Amino acid sequence: MPDLDSLLTDLAAEGEALDALVGPLAPEAWATPTPAAGWTIAHQIAHLLWTDEMSVLAATDADGFAKSLEGATLDLVERGAEEGARRDPADLLASWRQSRRDVVAALAAVPAGTRVPWYGPPMGAASMATARLMETWAHGLDVADALGAVVAPTDRLRHVAHIGVRARDFAYLNRGLTPPAEPFRITIDAPSGAVWTWGPDDAAQSVRGPALDFALLVTRRRHPADLAVRADGPDSQHWLTIAQAFAGPPGDDPRRAG
Repeated sequence: MPDLDSLLTDLAAEGEALDALVGPLAPEAWATPTPAAGWTIAHQIAHLLWTDEMSVLAATDADGFAKSLEGATLDLVERGAEEGARRDPADLLASWRQSRRDVVAALAAVPAGTRVPWYGPPMGAASMATARLMETWAHGLDVADALGAVVAPTDRLRHVAHIGVRARDFAYLNRGLTPPAEPFRITIDAPSGAVWTWGPDDAAQSVRGPALDFALLVTRRRHPADLAVRADGPDSQHWLTIAQAFAGPPGDDPRRAG
């Protein structure tokens, strides 16, 4: 994996790519529905803002973050998005731009080896940066879909693919299933033409596909049957139907195109 500085550079670039979509929008366009049921573009940006702010709190004030969990309910993510979406779009945009700068600075200052508390297991600064990039890309895709925009894939998708691979066993456990005992060989074709791999060369089961399709799969933005990701082996084929790169419940299965 890249070092923390490279990760944070890519995180900032992913935020700028989404900013290029929402920055020019008229205020009324922020109410455009996105593929996430009940969420407008404003909800998507408000969610990223809320999560950035919580990430900064976790990275800079572990006690304060723990205190924020007291009395927290399962709908805290939804409430964060709902509250933020009611703000004036210009104010929401300005706050999100600031939160992006703040999270990069906060994660850059985390001492090496320190575990940052979170809603799931604590994680290192690099893992948190990877998670923030994955979320920014995934919610940015929802915004692009809402606007009918096409965003060219970049090699920043390696971070999305990485977290999806690392979360393989979580996807099973999250559904009350037992993960496969053996690792898979994952081979991903990058937008640049590079080839990214995870797992042993001699693994009995494997998965291969283009980076964009794999990222769409593990963020559960597209149905597996609509993607050019292929698996060799019954366990790896099943994983394609449940893979997820994010914490929390998997939500509804993506719908087939058309």
